[in-house]
Amino acid sequence: MADSSFDIVSKVDRQEVDNALNQAAKEISQRFDFKNVGAHIGWSGEQIEMRANTEERVNAILDVFQTKLVKRGISLKAFEAGDPRLSGKEYKISGSMQEGISQENAKKVSKIIRDEGPKSIKAQIQGDELRVSSKSRDDLQEVIALLKGKDLDFALQFVNYR
Repeated sequence: MADSSFDIVSKVDRQEVDNALNQAAKEISQRFDFKNVGAHIGWSGEQIEMRANTEERVNAILDVFQTKLVKRGISLKAFEAGDPRLSGKEYKISGSMQEGISQENAKKVSKIIRDEGPKSIKAQIQGDELRVSSKSRDDLQEVIALLKGKDLDFALQFVNYR
């Protein structure tokens, strides 16, 4: 019998992020507390930029956007936001979506699987993803449950389960 496997990745659906961003922009344009304060959220290259005239308002924009991300099923661990900074007369926050598992994080996940997972599991790093394989599908599901139970500081998805 051939080995079963799955890949552990950290990817974000760009269309869902766009949808969350558009929903946040629409809410900001319609909310009374954001009227006439220069509140704005939008793409700036690969960054997401939020602007408002006070630090509290720019943090409120960030909160609205994070709420929309969660509603669209995107983990907040995949969104990295900076601190509010004063730029001219307005405050700005820049944020970006994190994609791919870094070598360091892949090694962390691999070590967790080796130390706490079933002994028949093999994990190998392949670029910005991790391939986990075993003869037993039950062992693979045990690894998925193990990793879902861990509080890692980056988002994980499990794909190509076969």
